[in-house]
Amino acid sequence: MIEAAIARLDQQFGLFDAAPIILNPAHGGAGRDFANSVALIESALEPPEVLRQLKTIEREFGRRPGRRWGSRVLDLDIIVWSGGNWSERGLSIPHKSATERSFVIGPLATIAPSWRIDGHQTAHHFAHRLARRRLAGNGARLVGPLAQSVEQLTFNQ
Repeated sequence: MIEAAIARLDQQFGLFDAAPIILNPAHGGAGRDFANSVALIESALEPPEVLRQLKTIEREFGRRPGRRWGSRVLDLDIIVWSGGNWSERGLSIPHKSATERSFVIGPLATIAPSWRIDGHQTAHHFAHRLARRRLAGNGARLVGPLAQSVEQLTFNQ
């Protein structure tokens, strides 16, 4: 499903790069594990229009309205934007929870480690912080094939 969604993003927007797909435990009460990735797309559109098109793609893939954190076939979000911050009802960039989610920051750090989030720290910095937290036993952990590469990225550079 993720590979098909990435191909669809390439068709709709123009794909610049995509991170490896990782598997991770469900967040919230979704009840099943998730596959995650991050894609860098190119578009001249403003974020609200990009988000509308992402939601259309979700529906094309079978996503239906449901409870927050519920099981879903596809969830596409805007995490960061080259234009900096954006805030309006229903859309905040950078994504409010991105820097606390290893399943977002880990993949982002593999394809755009120097991307500044909120104009301050880089994706690499946040990945390193989450990896240290995981090592300290605070519950944040990377799983799947990406875990080793992100640990190498955060501790060997």
